[in-house]
Amino acid sequence: MSTRTPPTPEAASASEAASASEAASAPEAASAPEAASASQAASASASASTPALVPAPPSAPVRPRSAPPPGARAVVAVVMAALAGTVLLDVPPPATTRTERPPVAARPASDTGPVPAPGPAPATATRSAAGPGSPVPLGSPGSPGAPAAPVLFSGKAFDTCEAPSLTVMRAWRGSPYGAVGIYFGGRGRGCPVQKELTPAWVASAHAMGWRLLPLFVGSQAPCVDSLAKRRFAIGSDPTGQGTKEGGDAVRAASALGIGTSSPLYLDIEAYRRGDTACAATTLAFVRAWNREVRRLGYLPGFYSSADTGVRDLEAQRRAGTKDLPGVMWFARWRGQPALLTESVLHPEAWTPHARIHQYAGNVTETYGGHTVAIDRNAMDAPVARVTAPARFAARVPVPLSFVGSRRP
Repeated sequence: MSTRTPPTPEAASASEAASASEAASAPEAASAPEAASASQAASASASASTPALVPAPPSAPVRPRSAPPPGARAVVAVVMAALAGTVLLDVPPPATTRTERPPVAARPASDTGPVPAPGPAPATATRSAAGPGSPVPLGSPGSPGAPAAPVLFSGKAFDTCEAPSLTVMRAWRGSPYGAVGIYFGGRGRGCPVQKELTPAWVASAHAMGWRLLPLFVGSQAPCVDSLAKRRFAIGSDPTGQGTKEGGDAVRAASALGIGTSSPLYLDIEAYRRGDTACAATTLAFVRAWNREVRRLGYLPGFYSSADTGVRDLEAQRRAGTKDLPGVMWFARWRGQPALLTESVLHPEAWTPHARIHQYAGNVTETYGGHTVAIDRNAMDAPVARVTAPARFAARVPVPLSFVGSRRP
């Protein structure tokens, strides 16, 4: 489309009138070039037949002999303008290139364990999080149709049984924590009613700068230590049950606006050590859950006690077992982070960017006038890639009463 403004009907009529007037004074001028040539020929003829030039009256302007008459100039202007308009009309409009807005960087958090990179944590990662023996089936970030690379966070995190209100989450931005564990699904959750946990909460917390760790508490080991968890024991078909619950986890995460390539952490609570049959059933369930979560485009993670579930999976990793989790979240409450020095894990197992250490539990902390019961974590691992539309984010969180958390 031409960027030139077309002439108005009145201007076009005036131009035509001017052309007609000039044509009457010079009938032989059919075009601008011809008018100029005719003018020059007439001048030359006059020079040859007239012995002397008669000076023009003083009041008449003197025009250079080589210049075309005023009528010819008007014709030239009209013709050139028409030609320019035609050329502009033939030029296609410039192509429009859409520029993607860069992702929002994660807010850095201080940590007494691993030292986070200086400046804001990157919102996207260029390396997949996987440990030896546990490949992550995420394609290369640059390959066509490949899922996005996991989003990484390094620093401190807390988890609490029930998602706090947005008012509390805003107040806690002054804490040393930069990520929060949310129990988004599973029949074994200690707090099954999550009144705050909605797509709006996820989008709003993420917009505040929080990074999210999605935890799924499904079926538990048949020999689980907790009496409250035994009614959620894995049944006679651990593979089928694990596959089904893996699909449940993906659907629940997606409904909250947690996108593909996000980690989903399967919570398997501590169970009786040395019970080989129980451990085998649990392993079959975990592997099936991992396969289904991976098949659906998410990254399976695993949370458990360092002395039971984590120890058993490390033994399977060393044995070369497939379908193990891509991220390891181990619980050992010694009060201080030991992210890279856990005794049951090989130093290179689940590295780089694939470990979380829950180093303290059932503690209370207060920030911004709000007290919450939490577990403390140090991490260098993937966090949720939030896809909830920005319109879901609450502009002004409505103050809601905060229910004291308890550990699941």
